Amino acid sequence: MTVTVRFAPSPTGRLHVGNARVALINWLFARQAGGRFILRIDDTDTERSKKEHEDAIEADLVWLGLTWDSKANQSARFAVYEAAAEKLKSDGRLYACYETPEELDYKRKRQMARGAPPVYDRAALALSDADKAKLEGEGRRPHWRFKLDETAEVAWRDLVRGPCHYHASHLSDPVLIREDGTPLYTLPSVVDDAEMEVTHVIRGEDHVTNTAAQIQLFQALGAPPPGFAHLPLLTGADGQGLSKRLGSLSLGDLREQGLEAMALNSLLAGLGSSNAIHAVADLDELVRTFDIANFGRGTPKFDPDELTHLNARLLHELPLSAVAERLRKSGIEADEEFWLAVRGNLEMLSDAAAWWNICRRPITPVIEDAAFAAHAAALLPAEPWTADTWKAWTQTVQHQTGRKGRPLFHPLRLALTGREDGPELKTLLPLIGRTRALARLQGETA
Repeated sequence: MTVTVRFAPSPTGRLHVGNARVALINWLFARQAGGRFILRIDDTDTERSKKEHEDAIEADLVWLGLTWDSKANQSARFAVYEAAAEKLKSDGRLYACYETPEELDYKRKRQMARGAPPVYDRAALALSDADKAKLEGEGRRPHWRFKLDETAEVAWRDLVRGPCHYHASHLSDPVLIREDGTPLYTLPSVVDDAEMEVTHVIRGEDHVTNTAAQIQLFQALGAPPPGFAHLPLLTGADGQGLSKRLGSLSLGDLREQGLEAMALNSLLAGLGSSNAIHAVADLDELVRTFDIANFGRGTPKFDPDELTHLNARLLHELPLSAVAERLRKSGIEADEEFWLAVRGNLEMLSDAAAWWNICRRPITPVIEDAAFAAHAAALLPAEPWTADTWKAWTQTVQHQTGRKGRPLFHPLRLALTGREDGPELKTLLPLIGRTRALARLQGETA
C-alpha cells in the first residue's frame, strides 16, 4: 500500500510554527517513502472557518515548498459523515444523550470528589423511548456518543512514543455529533482517514489520548487503523508553552519579516530529533536525511534567535541565482560582485538594501577626522579598481600619515560607508567607485 499521510488544519486562523512542524514532518515522511501528502481542510465548523484563512494556509505551505498531491474540504463531505453515523447507529455504537453541559460538569465534579475518574456514566443508555420523547418535548436535542467496547484494551506501537495502550473502561465515550447535528472532529477525521487510505497519522501529542477511541471507531466502521506517531509539542526557549505567543510566530509574519523558508524548514525538521540542526538549502536534502525514528519524547524548544542564526547561515551560502529575482523586486539589480561582497553580512535578505544604497546611492558620510580624510582622499588611486586597490591605497595612506590599525581603518570605513562595521572594504571599494569615495572623504553626500 502506498504510504499516505495528511495535514488537516482548521481554517480559523493563521498557521504557526507548531502547525508548520507537523506539516513538514508529514511531508518529509511521505516524500521519503515515495508516498502521498494530502491537504485536508478541517472546516466543519462553518461559523469559524473562513475562506481567507484557507487561502493563507495554502500560501504558507507553498512558501515552505510543501506541495500536496490532493486536497479535500471536509465541509463538502457532510453526507459521507451522515452515512457513517447512520451505520454506527444501526450497529448500536452511536447513542443519543440529553445532558446539558452544566449537568455533565456536575457529574464530573462529583466523580472527582469521590476519587473516581471523570468518565461518562452512560446514563443515556437507560433512557426509554418515552424518556427521550419527554426530554425532546422539553426542547432538548440530543448529542451522540460513540459506545466504546469497555472490555477491550487498545494498543498500538507509536512511531515516536513506542508501545502505547489504554483500557477502554478508563475512557469516556466520545461525543461524535453535536446537538445541532454537525459532526465533531473525531468522526470526520476517522471517516476521511479510512476512505482516503491514510496509512500513517502523524500529529501532536495532545491527540494521543484520543487515539484509543479513534482506533475503535476505525474498527467499528470496518476499516484498518493507520499507524500513529505523536510528536511532543514545541515550547519556547524558556520551556514555556508557545500558545500565548503564537501570534508573533505565525508563518505569515515570519515571511513578511523576510525569513527564508528553508531556514524555518531546517530548524523544524531537526527540533526534537537526534539530527544536528544546520542550515539546509533545499527540501531534497531534508528528505534524504529524514528518519522519524530519530524523533524522541523530549520536549523540543523553539528559539527565534536560533532561527535568525540559521537564516543568516543560509544566506551566506546562497548563490545569486537563488535570490536575484527577489532582490530585483525590491529595486536591487544585483550582480555577482555585489552579492558575493555583502551576503556574508546579512541576517535577512532585506538587509541587502542598506548595502545597495551604500554602493549605488548617495549617503551622508561620517567624518571622524576631516584633515585625515582629506589627506586619504588626495591619495586615492586612479580607476579601474579591483580587490587589490584597498590594500594598495591604505598602505600608501599608512606610509604618509603613520597611522595603522584602527586609527587608520575605522575613520575610512565611517567616511566611505557611514557604518561602524560591514563587509570587507576591499570588496566594497570597487562597488562604491572613485567618484563617490572621493566626495565622501571630502565630507559630501554622495
